[in-house]
Amino acid sequence: MEAHHCNNRRSNLLLLLLIVSVVANLITASAASSPIAIASEEKLELTLYYEALCPFCENFIVNYLYKLFDNGLISIVDLKLSPYGNAKIRSNGTIVCQHGAWECVLNTVEACAIHAWPAVSDHFPFVYCVENLTYEGEYANWETCFQKVNVDPKPVLDCYTSGFGHELELQYADEIKALEPPHTYVPWVVLDGQPLYDDYVDIISLICKAYKGSKTPQACLGLSLPVTKHKDTDNTLDNVCYKEEKSKSKSRVSEIMSATEASWMHDVGMVESM
Repeated sequence: MEAHHCNNRRSNLLLLLLIVSVVANLITASAASSPIAIASEEKLELTLYYEALCPFCENFIVNYLYKLFDNGLISIVDLKLSPYGNAKIRSNGTIVCQHGAWECVLNTVEACAIHAWPAVSDHFPFVYCVENLTYEGEYANWETCFQKVNVDPKPVLDCYTSGFGHELELQYADEIKALEPPHTYVPWVVLDGQPLYDDYVDIISLICKAYKGSKTPQACLGLSLPVTKHKDTDNTLDNVCYKEEKSKSKSRVSEIMSATEASWMHDVGMVESM
């Protein structure tokens, strides 16, 4: 059954990436030519603070966030991804990641992709691909995503190996540390300045509820709007990775690093785990 599930996810990957790429490109074209395109001041600001190997971040990106592209809601949202999460910085400047060295690699790779391709329609397919692999436990194959989404690997690899990716991660660290209220877990989703707490799985409905623009998206018509639930105050949620908690899923993260990844981590000042 597990093998069948993984095969289905692999067979769906290219289809989902195609949907994300095509829909995002159509939205970009519409914004450039259509008089009914959503004005930038009407758009909602949506930021996802996450880390690459938190299973709940993977699940949110792969099974929830991609729907913004599938149903067209990306047209009313300015989506920003912040791949740092619950990492910490040692006194010598090295970054310590909650789920081990691989998480440091992938956080930085995704930061480099976001920098290399600033438009969300350009970098999200790559991030989605990487997170889909981590969701399946195949994070070591992340470089296959360059070919799968048909992008040039050079800007991302140059960013990583030069150490610039590490600098990007330090910037993301500053951003998440400045949050008010402070984040206590990931995925930490902020919609127009307000954290969604554990309501983040209702992201589609919450976007529709918050949108006050002049043109209601088709995806919001007839949608029942959610009642906001209480926020977690006692660290009892089972669908988040807490800031001060070592991940219970770390055992699934391989401790065996290829020579390339080990060299990269040494070059950019990364260490293995908290």
